[in-house]
Amino acid sequence: MKKYLNLFDFKQKVDYKTEVLSGLTVAIALIPEAVAFALIAGLSPLTGLYAAFVMGLVTSILGGRPGMISGATGAIAVVIVTLAISHGPEYVFATVVLAGVIQVLAGVFRLGKLMRLVPHPVIFGFVNGLAIIIFMSQL
Repeated sequence: MKKYLNLFDFKQKVDYKTEVLSGLTVAIALIPEAVAFALIAGLSPLTGLYAAFVMGLVTSILGGRPGMISGATGAIAVVIVTLAISHGPEYVFATVVLAGVIQVLAGVFRLGKLMRLVPHPVIFGFVNGLAIIIFMSQL
């Protein structure tokens, strides 16, 4: 369990100036992104800001990898909009938490290696389908 939580690893050499500057840079870039994706999903901008704060907190506790990506994506926002409209923000929260639990379990059981079994045309089709959905939602 200790290898998954890097919160209290005092053996690491930390340059606090660099860490604070990079954290501020990510926060400044994440604020408009969180507001925009919340609006795309049909939620209030405050919901997007709360989600960005919680995501940053969880990533900093469970993260610890250089270049870790922690941010919303347009594909998720476009898919979530129908859920938010039909069921409300409460179901969006439950759906996102469930998706996070599934991703953590996939990481614990090392299921990422199964991605090499998915053919490249399937991956390209999935990405192109998401691009079409995002494009159509902007019209």
